[in-house]
Amino acid sequence: MSQADVAEALQASGPLQRADGPYAQEDFADGVKVFYEEGRMACVALDAVTGPQVLLAGFALAGRDPEEAYPYLLDHAAEHGNWLAYTPMSPWP
Repeated sequence: MSQADVAEALQASGPLQRADGPYAQEDFADGVKVFYEEGRMACVALDAVTGPQVLLAGFALAGRDPEEAYPYLLDHAAEHGNWLAYTPMSPWP
């Protein structure tokens, strides 16, 4: 997705804050951070405390015990030919 596509999907007029770096970063309301590589969305990070509840195929992600969520995410990614980078901490500053 492009930056404009992300803002439209989030129903936001734009991010609250932007930062440049190896991955451009946009911070939206409600704890949503979006990272871009070469102008295309590369990662979405959610604040588990302030961020929205997010569902993946009906499975609630925010507020889950990592030991419960991690196997589900690995299985879902493998079933769809994707890979997973999962951490309770943001890999970017």
